[in-house]
Amino acid sequence: MSAEAWTVVLVILSFIVYIYIGWHSRVKDTKGFFVADQGVPSLANGAATAADWMSAASFISMAGIISFLGYDGSIFLMGWTGGYVLLALLLAPYLRKFGKYTVPDFVGDRYYSNVARLVAVIAAIFVSLTYVAGQMRGVGIVFSRFLQVDINTGVVIGMVIVAFFAILGGMKGITWTQVAQYAVLIVAYLIPAIAISMLLTNNPIPQLSFTFSDIIERLNTIQTDLGFPAYTQPFANKPMIDVLFFTITLMVGTAGLPHIIVRFYTVPDVKAARWSAGWALLFIAILYTTAPALASFARYNLIDSLNNKTVAQVQQLDWAKKWENTGLLKFEDKNGDGRFQLTPDKKTSEITIDRDIVVLSTPEVAKLAPWVIALVAAGGLAAALSTASGLLLVISSSIAHDVYYRMIDPGASESKRLFVGRVIVGIAIVVAGYFGINPPGFVAEVVALAFGLAAASFFPIIVLGVFDKRTNREGAISGMIAGLVITTIYIFSVKFGGMQPWFGISAEGFGTVGMILNFIVTLAVSRFTPPPPAEVQALVEELRTPEHEPPALSDIGEDELD
Repeated sequence: MSAEAWTVVLVILSFIVYIYIGWHSRVKDTKGFFVADQGVPSLANGAATAADWMSAASFISMAGIISFLGYDGSIFLMGWTGGYVLLALLLAPYLRKFGKYTVPDFVGDRYYSNVARLVAVIAAIFVSLTYVAGQMRGVGIVFSRFLQVDINTGVVIGMVIVAFFAILGGMKGITWTQVAQYAVLIVAYLIPAIAISMLLTNNPIPQLSFTFSDIIERLNTIQTDLGFPAYTQPFANKPMIDVLFFTITLMVGTAGLPHIIVRFYTVPDVKAARWSAGWALLFIAILYTTAPALASFARYNLIDSLNNKTVAQVQQLDWAKKWENTGLLKFEDKNGDGRFQLTPDKKTSEITIDRDIVVLSTPEVAKLAPWVIALVAAGGLAAALSTASGLLLVISSSIAHDVYYRMIDPGASESKRLFVGRVIVGIAIVVAGYFGINPPGFVAEVVALAFGLAAASFFPIIVLGVFDKRTNREGAISGMIAGLVITTIYIFSVKFGGMQPWFGISAEGFGTVGMILNFIVTLAVSRFTPPPPAEVQALVEELRTPEHEPPALSDIGEDELD
C-alpha cells in the first residue's frame, strides 16, 4: 500500500482506540471530569504526563527548529527538559498535597482572594489558548500532507476527535487516552530515527551515532560550503543573551504550565506525585535525547536530496511534490539555470523548507517503508491531540470550576457543574480551531510564546506561594498583572508592531524579564502591605511538611476573601 493508504489505516485504528477509551472512561461527576477521581497510578500518570508534555511542538517542530538553528536550537532541549526537573522538584508534590483541582484554585485559596483567582484564570486561559493554537496547526499539517486535505479541514477533523473524548470523559478519558497516545508517538518517533541513523552511520542507536560518528563533521562541511554557519557554531543565529533568556523562559514556563501541573492532581497522594514525575521524566528523556540526532540526520538528508538538483530530478521525487502541494515546501528556479540551490539568503535561495515538515518528511526522504511514514503521521497526531485535550480541560476547569462554581454559583449541583464544564470544553475547542486555522507562527514558535506568558505569570506566584509564607494577596495580584502585562505588550510589539527587540532579547525570550519583574513586584508589595492571615501562614508551613495533610481553609472568614 501507499504511504497515504497506510496513514488512513493507522490513523483510523488509533482514533478508534482513542474514542473507545473516551467512551469507556466517561464520567458522571466533576471529580472524575477535572482530576480523574485522583486515582491514576503513578506509572500511567507518568506516561500521560509525557504525552501531555510532548506536544506537536516536541514531536513535529522541535527537531525542525534544531535542524535550522544548529547549536542555538539546544535552547529547546535545555529549556523544556530542565523546566520539567524544576516542576518535579519544586512544585508538583506541594501542589498535590494542597489537594485542589487547578492552578487558579491554588492561587485563590493560598492568596485568600477571588481577585487573585480571577487573574490566575485569565492567565491560564491566555497561556492555554496560545499553546493550543500550535497543537491544532500541527494536526492540520499532518492531515494536509498524509490525507491530502487542506490544513483547515485537517484542523476541523482534529477538533471533532478531541471533542469526543474530552467532553465525554473529561480528565479521566483524557488521561487514559494519553497513555495510549504516548505509546503511539514514542514508537513513531524512534523507528524512523533508528532507521535513518543506521542508513547514514551504520549505527542503530541515534544518540551514539550523533555523538561518535562523523555525521556532524560532514554536516558542518556541507553547511559552510553553502554559505551557512557551521552546524555546531554557537550563537550563529541568536545572540548569547537571547539564548540565555530564551532557555530560562522555557524552563520556568514549563514549571508554570497549568495543563502539566494539573496532571499531578490526578494521582492518589504526594508519594504517587513524586513517582509519576520520575516516570514522566524518563519517558520524556527517550524522545528528547533522540531529537538532536534526528535533527542533524534530517538536515543532512534534506540538503543532500534537494540542493543543486535539476528541476527534472526534483520533479521525480514523489514526496517533494506532495509536500509542495501543502505549501510548506517551495521551489523556484530564480536564476534560470535549471537547478535548485539552497542559500542562507531568502531572496536568492531557490528552496524554501518550512521547519514543521522536517520530522514528518524524514521517513520519505530516507526512502523508508510506507508504513513507517504512516506511523510518523499517526505519532504527530497523537502528540498534538494529547496536548490539545489537556489544554482544553484547563480552559474548561478555569471557567467552570474556578469562576462559575467558586465565584458565581457556589451552590451549583454536581450535574450542573459537570454540564457547564462540558459546554466550556466545546466552546474552547471552537476557539482553538480558529487559532489553528489562523496561527500567529509555526508550531514551536507559537508554543514558545505560551511558555513566556506562563513564566511571567504563574511560576513566581506558585514558588512564593509554597516557599514564602509572607507573600500576600496584594503582592501576588500585583506581580501577576505586572509580569503578564509587560510580557504580553512586548511580545505583541515585537511580533506584530515592528518594534526592535531590546538588547537582542526575542519575544519568545522575554518571559524571563516578565518573571523577574513578577518576583520583584510581588516581594516588594508583600513587604509593604499586611501579612497573610495566620491560618494561611500555617497552611504554608504545613504544606512543606511531608508527613501531614494541610489544614483546611474553612476557618478563614468570608471577610478575608475579596
